[in-house]
Amino acid sequence: MGKVLVFDHPLIQHKVTLMRKTETTNKDFRELAQEVVTLMGYEATRNLPLMDVEIETPMCKTTQKVLAGEDIAIVPILRAGLGFVDGMLALYPNAKVGHIGLYRDPETHEPVEYYCKLPKDIEKREIFVVDPMLATGGSAIDAIASIKKYGGKNIKFMCLIAAPEGIEALQNAHPDVDIYIAAKDEKLNENKYILPGLGDAGDRLFGTK
Repeated sequence: MGKVLVFDHPLIQHKVTLMRKTETTNKDFRELAQEVVTLMGYEATRNLPLMDVEIETPMCKTTQKVLAGEDIAIVPILRAGLGFVDGMLALYPNAKVGHIGLYRDPETHEPVEYYCKLPKDIEKREIFVVDPMLATGGSAIDAIASIKKYGGKNIKFMCLIAAPEGIEALQNAHPDVDIYIAAKDEKLNENKYILPGLGDAGDRLFGTK
C-alpha cells in the first residue's frame, strides 16, 4: 500500500489557513497555492536518485552529488491542477508537464477523457499528479488510470486538501500510489464538498466566481 503523508510543517499549516479564509483574494490564493506546493515538493522529491560527478571548486577537485537525470513529469488535472504547476517547476524547472482533463457523463456517470497530453517517455518518469482537492477521489482515480493506460508507472498524487473518503477511495483503487496532502479535513457534506475545506479551488484560483 502506498504511503499517505499529511504535512505538519508550521509554514504549510499557516498558508493553508490563509487559503481557507473567504476574504483571501484570487491573487493571494494563487500565490499561496504556489508557495504551499513548493514546500510540499521538498518532501515529495526526497527520494529522487542521485549520482556522483567530479567538479572543481575554487579550492580543489571533488566528487559531489547531483540529480541522476531529468526524469520528472508534472501532470495537473484540469483545470484547478494548473495552480500547482509553477510551484513544482520552481523546484524542478526542467521537469516535463503533461495535462489531463476528465468529466463525468451526466447519464452514465462514467469518466470521459476529453484531453490528455503526456510526455512521450512517460513510462520512464517519476510522475506527480497534482490537483488542489481530493474529495470523493473520482477525478484522481480516473486520471491515474488514464496515465497508467499510457504507460506511466511511478506515480505520486499531491493535493492541498483531502477528505478521508477520498483518501480511502484512492488507496483502494491505486494502492501503488503515494499520496501527499497539505491538510486532511473532516468529511464530505451532502453535496460532496470537503468540510471545512476552502470552497471551489478552480474558481478561487481563476476568479470565475
